[in-house]
Amino acid sequence: MRLPRRAALGLLPLLLLLPPAPEAAKKPTPCHRCRGLVDKFNQGMVDTAKKNFGGGNTAWEEKTLSKYESSEIRLLEILEGLCESSDFECNQMLEAQEEHLEAWWLQLKSEYPDLFEWFCVKTLKVCCSPGTYGPDCLACQGGSQRPCSGNGHCSGDGSRQGDGSCRCHMGYQGPLCTDCMDGYFSSLRNETHSICTACDESCKTCSGLTNRDCGECEVGWVLDEGACVDVDECSLAEKTCVRKNENCYNTPGSYVCVCPDGFEETEDACVPPAEAEATEGESPTQLPSREDL
Repeated sequence: MRLPRRAALGLLPLLLLLPPAPEAAKKPTPCHRCRGLVDKFNQGMVDTAKKNFGGGNTAWEEKTLSKYESSEIRLLEILEGLCESSDFECNQMLEAQEEHLEAWWLQLKSEYPDLFEWFCVKTLKVCCSPGTYGPDCLACQGGSQRPCSGNGHCSGDGSRQGDGSCRCHMGYQGPLCTDCMDGYFSSLRNETHSICTACDESCKTCSGLTNRDCGECEVGWVLDEGACVDVDECSLAEKTCVRKNENCYNTPGSYVCVCPDGFEETEDACVPPAEAEATEGESPTQLPSREDL
């Protein structure tokens, strides 16, 4: 089966929108490592929240638990479970920053309850708060509360990298991702929100959901009585599928060229089974030997 050139070209914009393939062994950024350590620490707090308690003298448990909750014993149990023995980078970071984590746990936790914000953003300065980017943690395009109007990703969001520009989601475009791409129309727009909705497949541009709302028809469709109508390329006077014995099948907005069942597909023809077998059975032409010349 062959896809028509037009159909193949139609896939190009989708391919261009796909994110680049990740490097096989991409080294994690300092922010990524810090966030990972904080996530494990927070999980350790969950795992040790009521450890070794449950059942028995409730009053005694509550009194003992309140002591354990902020104790060095609990901190040690959390730290011991942070890194696998084989995770060199995790253990290296933990060894370098253990005093910071201990200070937060024993002295600063009540004042700075968000460990990530205190440890990764304010103390180590390897990350930024959500909605900010770059060395100085500046606000992303559209503001830190709703970067890129909520319709895209801010370059460097939450890290000390990037330039704060917007990479818009499918259907959106513009510096703040508030405008609609071709094939989409603005279904809601006000001072704070912009929503783009997909047009009917027959529309290149549109103002609504149906094929009667098209401003311009997509390739493979034509305007007929106020609506975009599919062109049946297989019924055109000029033959669409040009290989010998090839069948043409119309599809919405396009067509496909297919060899009949049992036929062998070659570059310029669909070869019937009998002809294909005969061709395979023929011996290749031999050049005459020197003695015959």
